[in-house]
Amino acid sequence: MIEYFPAADIKSRVDEIIDTLHFDHCRPRGIYCVRSRGSQARRTIARIHGLGRIWQLAMDIEATYIIEVISEQFDPLSRDGQDRVLVHELLHIPHGFQGGFRHHGNYVTRDNVDVWFRRLQDKRRDFGRIRKG
Repeated sequence: MIEYFPAADIKSRVDEIIDTLHFDHCRPRGIYCVRSRGSQARRTIARIHGLGRIWQLAMDIEATYIIEVISEQFDPLSRDGQDRVLVHELLHIPHGFQGGFRHHGNYVTRDNVDVWFRRLQDKRRDFGRIRKG
């Protein structure tokens, strides 16, 4: 049976990635993070869930996304590996931030994840130089 736990550590990292990469279309207040344990998925490291428009309308709430990291797969990764996964999940959020998804294929590709991950590393490196400077 899968168990879910709040993941404040992941939420902090997601918020930092959004800020660093200027993913202005992502609203941090509408993104939640959980860590799961006990999933039978072996090839899935993380997944993103969106609250569909009908739920938003019925409950009178804004769009909401949940990034779930699967502990058994995610936690053993290096910090860079984890950040790459988080960038990948954030790329699934479309610019409208309305509960829908960008699917694999056109936009959420290995090449695009690599581009954004390199930008993240570069910006962090540049920020480190400014702080030391």
